[in-house]
Amino acid sequence: MFKKRLKLSAFLLVLLALGFTQHSDRDLPVVNTKNGGLFLPDGFEATVVVDSLPGRARHIAVNDNGDIYVKARFADKGESVIALRDTNNDGRADIIKRFGGAAKERAYGTAMRIYKGYLYFSSELVVYRYKLTPGKLVPESPEEVILTDDHPHGMHEHIAKPITFDDKGFMYVPFGANSNACQEQNRTPGSKGMDPCPILEDHGGIWKFDANKTGQLQKDGTKFATGLRSVVALDWNFQDNNLYAVQHGRDDLLRLWPQLYNGWQSAMLPSEEFLRIKEGTHAGWPYCYWDQMQAKKVLNPEYGGDGKMVGQCDQYEKPLIGFPGHWAPNDILFYQGSQFPEHYKNGSFIAFHGSTNRAPYPQSSYFIGFVPFKNGQVAGEYEVFADGFAGLDPIVNVSDAVYRPMGIAMGPDGSIYLAETEKGKIWKVTYKGNKKKFANAALAKMEQRKTMTHIRTPDFVNDNLDKDKPVAGGKVYSVYCTACHQRNGMGDSQRFPPLGGAEWVTGDKERLIKVLLNGLEGPIEVKGQAYNNVMPQHSFLKDEEISEVLTHIRSNFGNNASPVTTEEVAKVRASIK
Repeated sequence: MFKKRLKLSAFLLVLLALGFTQHSDRDLPVVNTKNGGLFLPDGFEATVVVDSLPGRARHIAVNDNGDIYVKARFADKGESVIALRDTNNDGRADIIKRFGGAAKERAYGTAMRIYKGYLYFSSELVVYRYKLTPGKLVPESPEEVILTDDHPHGMHEHIAKPITFDDKGFMYVPFGANSNACQEQNRTPGSKGMDPCPILEDHGGIWKFDANKTGQLQKDGTKFATGLRSVVALDWNFQDNNLYAVQHGRDDLLRLWPQLYNGWQSAMLPSEEFLRIKEGTHAGWPYCYWDQMQAKKVLNPEYGGDGKMVGQCDQYEKPLIGFPGHWAPNDILFYQGSQFPEHYKNGSFIAFHGSTNRAPYPQSSYFIGFVPFKNGQVAGEYEVFADGFAGLDPIVNVSDAVYRPMGIAMGPDGSIYLAETEKGKIWKVTYKGNKKKFANAALAKMEQRKTMTHIRTPDFVNDNLDKDKPVAGGKVYSVYCTACHQRNGMGDSQRFPPLGGAEWVTGDKERLIKVLLNGLEGPIEVKGQAYNNVMPQHSFLKDEEISEVLTHIRSNFGNNASPVTTEEVAKVRASIK
């Protein structure tokens, strides 16, 4: 009987993946033919502004006249900003222009905000602005450099620079930590954390700058908050005049500390923390992380923690909400408009870009969430506002997802605009129903979507993708490679490169062995695309383990290169000692 149920479940999952939309209440549709493919609460409608954009999309901003400005993910010099205009009021952009940026950009260029008549945007290392020209889609003013990240290390992981502004003329910019957990050897199993963490001197926090001053460096700003590993979702809430952020938690609990964490714990932890940020806030990174299941901050294993020990962690800022691990919150918008029902007033929309680091369980999030607020306080659990981006459920590999939500902005009429990173698709979401009759039934329908594989808490046994299956490439690939390069070897299109057809993999064996032994820090270019996340060193692996995993990647994912022998690994290892 149990085997029959497993076969039936597998059959239903196949139907879901193929886009069938007739299901019981328990098997919700994953493909929608309305609203540009999105699932929304009753009364809401979505119009596709543009199907795709060259350079795709990160954050977005909407001007008072309805013009849309998009931060491109990949851009040549002078093409960092994509400007869109709808001239016939049909909801679709019919004029598209590109401008801005002093150099070629990679995947992490992020910010796009309008503040006091200026358009601000960022690359990985520079914050720019233009004075907007009334009535003109493309500004006629010169480009100004507001802030430059002048650290000698240049590019590193967590380099994105989202921005927001308060009501007093200040700009807030995170400087992400160039580390996972401030280990002596970054992302190396068993390596201890540095205490105190020297990275916190000028990274792992948020700095405050004069929004109108050009030519600033980090030293010209003030450290506003610290203990924040990586922040991409950042917004000033004018209703209570506070800064809010949703930070990305650390990675690799299973990979780095397998004696303390299993795969399920590593998929669920640590929490992505939704924080109210006051001047002087310390959120606890790298010493601690929030465990949403225990509802407490616990000591990181790099600092002697075992997953339960609190230690010094009760002194750090607690989150308003702790979302499940690796959901990748990449934008936040406090809704100040009047078009939507009262339920949404002053609440926060959050774009969850989607996990990468959840192996051996399916990837999670890939939706727009909403957190209700009342009188400046969180007024309930998070809600699913817009879903359907991924186009399938479960999401086994990041590259399987059709769209990944990223940018949120409010238009002059109170509509919100949603942008995604894989194709550059943009939706305009409006409310067409009767605001006075907006009922809990609309929210209850969206609440059901929390039962889907890409949102729910995974079942320890049944949702384990390695259950009853041989692990492709052996345990080495499963534990040390799938979190970044994914089970299908295709990476995530942004931080982690594909392994299939990549000259780094199929080319010089000695160089490949050295990359695994020594690690590699970007930026590097793979198949014409730049990547700048760190590839940690794996010298702790045995020669035969390195031989096994390199042979696997050279003979899979469409590759047909010769094997790597244990003797070849030993020879290279001896040469670099």
